[in-house]
Amino acid sequence: MPGNQQNQEQTAQDAVRLQLYMARCGVASRRASEAIILAGRVSVNGTVVTELGTKVGPADHVSVDGREIHLELDKRYVLLNKPAGYVCSLSDEQGRPVAASLLKEAYSERLYNVGRLDMFSCGLIIFTNDGDFAAKLSHPSAEMEKEYIVDSSLPLPRHLAQDFMKGIRVDGVFYRAQEAEELNARRLRVVLIEGKNREIRRVFEYYGVGIKRLIRIRIGNVGIGKLEEGQFRDLSAKEVSGLLRLCRGGQY
Repeated sequence: MPGNQQNQEQTAQDAVRLQLYMARCGVASRRASEAIILAGRVSVNGTVVTELGTKVGPADHVSVDGREIHLELDKRYVLLNKPAGYVCSLSDEQGRPVAASLLKEAYSERLYNVGRLDMFSCGLIIFTNDGDFAAKLSHPSAEMEKEYIVDSSLPLPRHLAQDFMKGIRVDGVFYRAQEAEELNARRLRVVLIEGKNREIRRVFEYYGVGIKRLIRIRIGNVGIGKLEEGQFRDLSAKEVSGLLRLCRGGQY
């Protein structure tokens, strides 16, 4: 009996929240895993679970969409230069190509994107199967710098860069760039830390200027370098640790 009690106590200590377990299995980030749970797509020991507070331990069998998942021991951190026309999602109801499909032949692990780029934008996005890493980088408190080059269809309004740095309110939402620099009459360099949905596009729409090309060239300490559109590479251990050090939060 004492041995069984000790095993039960150890199992309880090893138990983690279901969404964290899913993230560590490479299913999706914690936040995305919560949505999957609430949608009734997850079962534990054969029973569908929709409670976010559910905990699972080493002896539990967890399945997503009928397929059992397991902890992935090898952590992957992949940098992709996403071409325009791809959506940042593991699947798309409209049948549009997904960015993750560009990695499938090279990696057997289930990798998911950290943050997003809209379908019409291109540039850097990180994929991983490390849920803790993804949670730290994607949490708003991380204030991770992301740098963009924006080519416009018309000459830039004279004060757009200055206004963007001061802050612009569009339809009740406040947008402010960490840096904004006019490189020429139709090219703007922008650094953001908040990452609000379609932030740059909404600001340009507010000024009545169309965007010909929007490319993300840097995430934190990781730049685009010579990575061509559609190409990808593993992040180095130094780059991964550097990204984590740049996270200004800590609570996620």
